[in-house]
Amino acid sequence: SESISVPMIPLGLKETKELDLLVPLKDFISEHYGEEGVLFEKEIKEFMELRQAMRTPSRNEAGLELLMEYYNQLYFLDSRFFPPTKTLGVFFHWYDSLTGVPSHQRALAFEKGSVLFNLGALHTQIGARQDRASLPGLNQAIDAFQKAAGAFNYLKENFSNAPSLDMSAASLTMLVRLMVAQVQECVFEKMTLLHAQNDFLARLQLAQEAARVEDVYSLVHQTMSQPHVKDYVPFSWTTMVQVKSEHFKALSHYFAAIALCDCPAPSDAELLEQEKAFLQFHVTMPEGPSLRALLQDPEERRKLGKAHLKKAIMKHEEAMRIHGLCKILRKMDILQEVLSFAHKRSLSKYSEIDHEEDFFETGEAPDIHPKTHQKPEIKSPNFSQVKVTDLFHRLGPLSVFSAKNKWYPARRVHLMRGENGFGFTLRGDSPVLIAGVIPGGCAAEAGLKEGDYIISVNGKDCKWSKHAEVVQLLKSTGKEGVDIVVITLQGSECPKAVDRKAAVMSSGSGVLKSNKENSRKSLMNSKSASTLLVWSKKSKRSKKSTYSGVPFTAVGDNEAMY
Repeated sequence: SESISVPMIPLGLKETKELDLLVPLKDFISEHYGEEGVLFEKEIKEFMELRQAMRTPSRNEAGLELLMEYYNQLYFLDSRFFPPTKTLGVFFHWYDSLTGVPSHQRALAFEKGSVLFNLGALHTQIGARQDRASLPGLNQAIDAFQKAAGAFNYLKENFSNAPSLDMSAASLTMLVRLMVAQVQECVFEKMTLLHAQNDFLARLQLAQEAARVEDVYSLVHQTMSQPHVKDYVPFSWTTMVQVKSEHFKALSHYFAAIALCDCPAPSDAELLEQEKAFLQFHVTMPEGPSLRALLQDPEERRKLGKAHLKKAIMKHEEAMRIHGLCKILRKMDILQEVLSFAHKRSLSKYSEIDHEEDFFETGEAPDIHPKTHQKPEIKSPNFSQVKVTDLFHRLGPLSVFSAKNKWYPARRVHLMRGENGFGFTLRGDSPVLIAGVIPGGCAAEAGLKEGDYIISVNGKDCKWSKHAEVVQLLKSTGKEGVDIVVITLQGSECPKAVDRKAAVMSSGSGVLKSNKENSRKSLMNSKSASTLLVWSKKSKRSKKSTYSGVPFTAVGDNEAMY
């Protein structure tokens, strides 16, 4: 009967309406990126299918991965389609997890936050489904509730002004505390499984673990009783939390009594260790003889044990009384069973140690000092564990082709190669930047400027091309010259402003701190060690450098001249 698990509180997922992004995204692609929106229909539909699947995730690892995948895709969607100054004009509709009240916002942050909430909620459902009568089941439940606490905590720290109550700071604080309490309860169950041996110290430990569970549940109950949360949290939750608080307080006194009454008095060798443990056991010292005398005197142990049992029985009765006040909980047979089993067990122990000739008044047992051997950990979501590729990769590297950047219309330039090459220096890759233009050279005459990005060479798209690939394309041109298409970012005509670090900046408003991880990834992809290929038109007549007229300092770090 110890193995009957008390039910845990899982959360329902937030529901959302279907969303049609086809027209808004196609329009944005043609207006902002100057590309044919219709050419990206496949990617837009793929994104919408992912969103559709994310609405009903399975209650397992695959469901968690699906939510993570969608959440990570939102980072790219944000960077590509949500400029800081305007919205896409679509509303994200989500329903409150507890009340079903609808809310909507244009901000993508609301979509992100709601997905994050569902990640936490899914963890609670996975945790509540585990078979906690076994050690693996308990460890999985602990892990799931810790991750749920992490998701709600992350949401609280990174989002504000959510339009729905379930995502308000007060609600999220309550949910984090509830998850921590459920972890602590699992830790207590784990201790009862591991400490099947009935020695004195193991029972003291169980009593302190139970006191710790009581402690965290009473904190949850206080949080649920606060003004902004009280009217919102289901009555069955508040009652369940209060019942558990009383139940575990009763258990802490029961295990204290068992330690005192069922374990033999310590041998001289054990005395010191037991005295040390007992010294930190009660919140206040029990009245009567010294600890050493108490531990060695079976009668004194029985007296104190009886006082603990008296308190345990009072608390069991209080737990059952509160349980009876809630119609929903009354229908939960398991909870009823656990409460009445624990109550009967304490009663029978009391009658077993109660002597007819007891004339002393049973004293008030001091409370037990809460202590745990496994502190709950709040595990933040690890977004990098689910790798995603940017669905809108074809638009070009995010360092340049993002919603926050604006550029002048693309220019097509026909470039002939002169005696001294093309007359420009190139830097970086994906896309390759024209870092310098030699005055009077071919590039300057053709109208190329410092700060231009090369996006196409002879009709071949070069947005993602590495430095060496662009060089190869330029190299292979004959006498007829080469057609290149370039763009210039607005407000950054000088290459110093077009710093390569632009890739690291996370984009748009409402972006989470965690997106630094994602932008680091995209930076690593775009930056991958470019071996800078310095080449010049090799003249058969002389081996001498063809750039003797240009001062050496004109070529900066990481640049190569062509």
